Amino acid sequence: LINQLPEANLILLRHLFGVLHHIEQNSGVNQMNAFNLALFIAPNMLWLPSPTGPEDESRSTKKVALLVQFLIENSGEIFGGDIASLF
Repeated sequence: LINQLPEANLILLRHLFGVLHHIEQNSGVNQMNAFNLALFIAPNMLWLPSPTGPEDESRSTKKVALLVQFLIENSGEIFGGDIASLF
């Protein structure tokens, strides 16, 4: 799916997840592992198209957080091994 994104969107995602991956690599110092980062950023990345109840929102946020955590942990494989060289 990522390869089907417009180039500008792909570049933005590579940079975003490059930053998140870099932060996660320093989790021993900053306490921000992939899980914590995902919980922090997930609600701002994807959301349901229409207002729903708190239970639906909570389920949706958890699913998005799992996806974001996966993308952070596997960013090198997903976005290319040179993701650290962006910085």
